[in-house]
Amino acid sequence: MQHSYGPIKDRVISLHNLVLVIITVITVFVGALLIWVMVRYNAKRNPIPSQTSHNTILEIAWTVIPVLILVVIAIPSFRLIYYQDRTPDPDMTIKVVAHQWYWEYAYPDQGNVDIESRYVHDEDLKPGQLRLLEVDNQMVIPVGKKIRILTSSTDVIHSFFIPALGVQRYAIPGRTIETWLQADQIGTFYGECNQICGQDHSRMPIAVRAVSDADFKAWVEQTKKSASAAQLPKIASR
Repeated sequence: MQHSYGPIKDRVISLHNLVLVIITVITVFVGALLIWVMVRYNAKRNPIPSQTSHNTILEIAWTVIPVLILVVIAIPSFRLIYYQDRTPDPDMTIKVVAHQWYWEYAYPDQGNVDIESRYVHDEDLKPGQLRLLEVDNQMVIPVGKKIRILTSSTDVIHSFFIPALGVQRYAIPGRTIETWLQADQIGTFYGECNQICGQDHSRMPIAVRAVSDADFKAWVEQTKKSASAAQLPKIASR
């Protein structure tokens, strides 16, 4: 698993570690039990096989114990699901709209800034950039802030997935699904569409860049200016 850079991923790793301990104990116990049965009850030591067909205590035990184990796993699982489902007091909201095959990010709290994010073709990659993960426009967020994410799709089902931040949400046509994310460190975190969505499914990367508050405000202003400049030729042509 990727290193955690957010509170959701911290809880994902915590749940993973708990389940890993439980399944390791079960595996070791079952393996030891099989070895003991093979040694203790083999044909040489038991030429006349036992005719025992029922043991009420054992049958109750191997029914109740697995149920209790599943309950132990279910409780933190449900807590994690509700924890990442939504945040009551977000610092900002980003609408994530999936398309075949690119992402659109809208910032309604920042003057309706809207950008489209497409993958960078191999021939356009710069030295040090990651193949099939780099995009022309990254999702930019302020570090340490709770960001409400509202996902939707204009065509087929996609999935918004950023492993390092512990975020994964479907983007479904006709529905708006909520989750949230928070980056604890400045940096760029990569993900991809995690739902097979068509021919260019493998070319729907996600890049989230966490910056300081000052850099985020500067990015918002620059993006607004770029959008205004792009509109001027259209207005002049009319």
